[in-house]
Amino acid sequence: MTVDWEQARSLAYRAGRDLPKESERIPLADADGRTLAEPLRALTDLPAFPTSSIDGWAVRGAGPWVPEGRVLAGGTPPPLSGDGVCVEIATGAMVPEGATALVRIEDSTTGPDGRVSGEPRRGGHVPDWRLPGEEARSGEELLPAGTPVDPAVIGMAATCGYADLPVHTTPRAAMLVFGDELLTEGPPGAGRVRDSLGPQIPGWLRRNGATVTSVTGPVKDTLEAHLDAIRSGLEEADLVCTTGGTMHGPVDHLHPALAELGAEYVVNTVAVRPGFPMLLARIPGDRPKFIAGLPGNPQSAVIALVSLVAPLLAGLRGRALPPLPLVEAATAVPGRGDFTHLALAALDATGRIATPVGHVGSAMLRGLANAHGFVVVRPGTSAAAGDLVPFLPLPLTSGER
Repeated sequence: MTVDWEQARSLAYRAGRDLPKESERIPLADADGRTLAEPLRALTDLPAFPTSSIDGWAVRGAGPWVPEGRVLAGGTPPPLSGDGVCVEIATGAMVPEGATALVRIEDSTTGPDGRVSGEPRRGGHVPDWRLPGEEARSGEELLPAGTPVDPAVIGMAATCGYADLPVHTTPRAAMLVFGDELLTEGPPGAGRVRDSLGPQIPGWLRRNGATVTSVTGPVKDTLEAHLDAIRSGLEEADLVCTTGGTMHGPVDHLHPALAELGAEYVVNTVAVRPGFPMLLARIPGDRPKFIAGLPGNPQSAVIALVSLVAPLLAGLRGRALPPLPLVEAATAVPGRGDFTHLALAALDATGRIATPVGHVGSAMLRGLANAHGFVVVRPGTSAAAGDLVPFLPLPLTSGER
């Protein structure tokens, strides 16, 4: 049964989200692009001790003050001995016990007798003096499970004292290229076309957070060859992506292969143009696995990937399915009747205005190579120039947030 595009995305996401998650602990240096499997909590107060945010003087009582030493970052200073004394203090150093204020070096003077005069800035210790727990209290949740790990998250974890992080395991994906008519090298000709999906799809899979275990093909156009290739892929991967064979023609063996494997359809065809004959199926077992059937036409295959595979991988990784941002259509974008229309478009420098690109036939890749994503025109509608429309971005970097 043909499924609405937005519903298909939701079904694919839930299929991955509802699967029990596996996790592992990995060093901070390896965690970029992964997903937190547990909340990140402060291991101690942050700051852990009263900290100077200036270069200057830690003083006690009224001035002028008699200097009695220096405090540098990384040390534990003794308490100030009494009123009327001070210590020179560096940014990041621990404020000694007994200090009543901090005076910036530029706000101070040193007299001929060596005593220091000056005034703390308005507001007392703020912002010159950071108090324990000012940023976080010990045990406080800083980030929830499901947060994408990026360099800022790694920095926060390091500040807290973590050496490693609990993250969800990375989904593994195998790719199968179907089609006897495909060439793997040289220019097309004599009735045969060059395979563009075998070299391309693994990059999109990695950009959506998967580890690609293998790329196999072209697989012969027989049911036996399809079954052998799919079974081999399922042995090594959580997800097998196939290209071509999603219809019911004389050499389309994917549906019979799924029946032989006892697969359950999550989605079987989506009301979207381009990209109509796509599917996502679940293989039952102790830990279910998935097969995504992408159409053989290159742009349609990529649309199937962003429509079904990307949401599935987000769910498998324990991440939220991000809402689609709104952009302004630079020109009119037609609808496609009862189908959702995904129209390739390029964004301007602001990222707010989308202009449809040319060369957007199902079998073409030139438009895709010049686009940042797809303007989404919902069924029964069209977009006029200036309308705000949903935009489905292409992932531009590996494991993008």
